[in-house]
Amino acid sequence: MFIAPGLYKHEKKVIIPFTVISSLFFLSGSAFGYLVVFPPAFKFLVGYNNEYLVSLPSVSEYFSLALRLLLAFGAIFEMPVLMVFLAKIGVVNTAFLNKNRKYAILINFIIAAILTPTPDVVNQMMMGVPLMILYEISVIAVYLFGRKTFREFSEPPAEQQE
Repeated sequence: MFIAPGLYKHEKKVIIPFTVISSLFFLSGSAFGYLVVFPPAFKFLVGYNNEYLVSLPSVSEYFSLALRLLLAFGAIFEMPVLMVFLAKIGVVNTAFLNKNRKYAILINFIIAAILTPTPDVVNQMMMGVPLMILYEISVIAVYLFGRKTFREFSEPPAEQQE
C-alpha cells in the first residue's frame, strides 16, 4: 500500500502478480526445506550418538538449523521468478539458458554444497536436485513469460504520458 500510489496502473498489473508468485515460491521452498530436508539433516547431526558421546542440541541450535534451511530453500525456490525478471530486462533468454545448462548444473551443486548446513552428500543432493528442477522450470517460465521486454512495462501508456 505504501508503493501503490506511486505506480501507474499498468505497473500495478505486473507488480501484484509478481509479489504473489514470489511469496508463494518462497513459502513452498520453506515448506519443502522444513518438511522434506530438515528431518534427515537433523537426524544426521544427532546420528553421531554412541555410548560415549550423546548429542544434546540446545533450542537455539535447533532453531538456527531450521532457520538456515528455511531461508536457504526459500531463496532457491525464487529462481524461476528471478530468471523471468532477468529475461524481462534482457539479461537472459531461453537460448542462453539452454546453451549454458552444463554450467548451471555445476553452479547449482556448488550452491547446494555451500548452503546446506550439514556436510553429508544426501542433504546436498536434496538441495541440488530441486535446484536443477527449478532451473528447468525457469527455462520454461522464461520461454512463456519472458518474451516481453522490461521496457514495455516501464513506459507509461500514451494516455498517461500527457
